[in-house]
Amino acid sequence: MTTNYNLYHKVCSETSKMVTKKYSSSFSRSILFLTPEIRENIYNIYGFVRFADEIVDTFYEHDRKKLLDRFVADYHLALSQGISLNPVLQAFCRTQKAFSIPQHLVDSFLDSMYMDLGVMKDLNSEAYQKYIYGSAEVVGLMCLNVFLKGDCKDFEALKPHAQRFGAALQKVNFLRDISADFHQLNRTYFPNVDFQSFTLEDKIRIEEEIKEDFQEAIIGIKKLPLSSRFAVYLAYLYYTSLFDKIKKTDSALLFKKRIRVNNLEKLMLFSRIYVQKSLKIQI
Repeated sequence: MTTNYNLYHKVCSETSKMVTKKYSSSFSRSILFLTPEIRENIYNIYGFVRFADEIVDTFYEHDRKKLLDRFVADYHLALSQGISLNPVLQAFCRTQKAFSIPQHLVDSFLDSMYMDLGVMKDLNSEAYQKYIYGSAEVVGLMCLNVFLKGDCKDFEALKPHAQRFGAALQKVNFLRDISADFHQLNRTYFPNVDFQSFTLEDKIRIEEEIKEDFQEAIIGIKKLPLSSRFAVYLAYLYYTSLFDKIKKTDSALLFKKRIRVNNLEKLMLFSRIYVQKSLKIQI
């Protein structure tokens, strides 16, 4: 029986790993620099948040509210019973339990997914900050729980930096996806911005906010355990490279073209971190 359970758990984690690889080549490459135990659990977190995000962003031909309600109900059932036939939920719940990921972090994330089902336009600063916290910052905190393996002292010290990193990634995503969000999903996340006449000044103001987030993030990244530091640093390099490209792009062009880091550039960054880690060169 134990052998069969272990096989099922392995299948569930492999499912989350596949989800990560199919949906994000950048994060998949970064995760490779984690130690095996940590790597599996980060896959499990990514699979969970990706599936929830897909419900609200992709399944427009279905009743997304009912789908999300069912997903959330199944999650709570899996958490209480310790078993789920949804492999992504099973994998995530095992990670949440193993690393004592606080329930309020998961609840805040799910709340942000429900926000995406509503009207995401003309957000005030409070709603914007709530969404950033729930959709991005708490994901960084979930990962931090895994990276630190329950070290509460280090967690509190690194918590603000992890939040700023999550916020930076999400805001860069907003700028990268601004065309699809505005034209296809009818969403405008940034507060106090008229996207009908998105100006250079608007763009620069948002970029300054993101720049400050990245500056705080790197302070924390340098203090992470070696078992996770280089993986997170690679994700940082991917996103700062993307951010640099966005900064060089005209504000009007962002609504016509999705800016990306090409595969060769990603490979070069991966190689840089591989050499840096192999030679034990400090970040």
